[in-house]
Amino acid sequence: MINVAPVILCGGSGTRLWPLSRTGFPKQFLCLTGSESLFQQAARRLSDLSSEDILVSDPLIVTGEDHRFLASEQLREIGVALGGALLEPVGRNTAPALTLAALAAIEGEGDPILVVTPADQTVIDSTAFSSAMQSAIYEAEHGSIVILGIVPDCPETGYGYIQIESCTSSEEVLTVKRFIEKPDESTAEAYLAEGGYFWNAGIFVIKASVWLKVLEQFRPDIFDATCSAWSKRTIDSQFTRPGKAEFSMIPSESVDYAVLEHCPGSAFPIKMVPLDAGWSDLGAWDAVWKVLPKDGDGNAHIGDVLTTNSKNTLVHATSRLVGLVGVKDVIVVETPDAVLVVDKSHSQDVKHIVSTLGRQRREEHTLHRKVHRPWGWYDSIDEGGRFKVKRILVKPKASLSLQKHHHRAEHWIVVRGTAEITNGSQNFILTENQSTYIPLGEVHRLANPGTIPLEIIEVQSGGYLGEDDIVRFEDNYGR
Repeated sequence: MINVAPVILCGGSGTRLWPLSRTGFPKQFLCLTGSESLFQQAARRLSDLSSEDILVSDPLIVTGEDHRFLASEQLREIGVALGGALLEPVGRNTAPALTLAALAAIEGEGDPILVVTPADQTVIDSTAFSSAMQSAIYEAEHGSIVILGIVPDCPETGYGYIQIESCTSSEEVLTVKRFIEKPDESTAEAYLAEGGYFWNAGIFVIKASVWLKVLEQFRPDIFDATCSAWSKRTIDSQFTRPGKAEFSMIPSESVDYAVLEHCPGSAFPIKMVPLDAGWSDLGAWDAVWKVLPKDGDGNAHIGDVLTTNSKNTLVHATSRLVGLVGVKDVIVVETPDAVLVVDKSHSQDVKHIVSTLGRQRREEHTLHRKVHRPWGWYDSIDEGGRFKVKRILVKPKASLSLQKHHHRAEHWIVVRGTAEITNGSQNFILTENQSTYIPLGEVHRLANPGTIPLEIIEVQSGGYLGEDDIVRFEDNYGR
């Protein structure tokens, strides 16, 4: 049996897909092309690689502290067990991230093949994907570094390219000649006309020991610094945290720059398997439009949308009706707290709006109105000078931390389910249509002892209503 350890690189913020993608809920966790998020689609694709001679373990996730519960919950929703989560204290690009995964994978005295993919891509033909990946796995078993090259269908300037050595049409595994930076349009057109060029999707297959060996050869500084951070790791259930101070000292570098671009012609063979499976990285809203089903006028609509005399539009409505009249090549993305309208040809420029939001320190840069937490979520539905109203959902058997606030009091009204309340020295149960009052400064906790979700309406009142006005005494999630 060939042992395979899937590795999902789950970083990035997807700024060009704002306002749906935000720092607190980035694009890999969004359902953009169906009923599952891009992260869930990636996990499912990798788990489907098993065959008679390929044994696929539970996936390793490399992500940040803020997204650890979101990732584990989304895996639970699709029935995929978490093999482990490696939590980066700061972003250091993909080379250190993969090194953490390789160090974790070889701890069990084995040397599995790492199948590495970003979490924010989509593939239409899952059968073709599995076939290409299995070919790559067989090649990597012999010690090669294997990458997947996307068969190009247009002169794309947003991707790096891979040039292969000359080959025959019958070859499944090709030899990489060189890697090329993102080209201008005329150069990209020449690549397509000449043939032998593929898009670099950032998907690759390599034995854990081979990755560590080749990294030590080409970037010993990254290798040594990441090993140092790994030696200072702490483990909390399935979450592994490398040493923060040590990890912060690692040079930030991608897998491509650190290693892969140095491999052609070196002692480390690097191969490529073509992938023609309807791949997209959904890097901007125009890419989302391309992969979605469309009507006869080229319109792709999600949510409550009405149009007349409009062509080639994308509308993503999440909370209200959106109407379009007499427009074309327009993208409209509606969320409860922000609306984006952009010409389809300027989709890449959405990142400038996000940069402005960041400079102004606006909440729309990082959080949705509806904020997910490990115990459930809350939705801030109204706010005034000295009050805020939230709708709160607590998952079955989950609870918030034991806490208090210095600047606000709270009123809780149960609208669904059963609430177990700690309010100072009192402990009691509330059911639908019952309520309680939490005085300013009182130690309290909200829990759901039942088997259905608990929903309450919370009315906060006070002089300061920020989320940082919280003192935790006990917390099930290590916050």
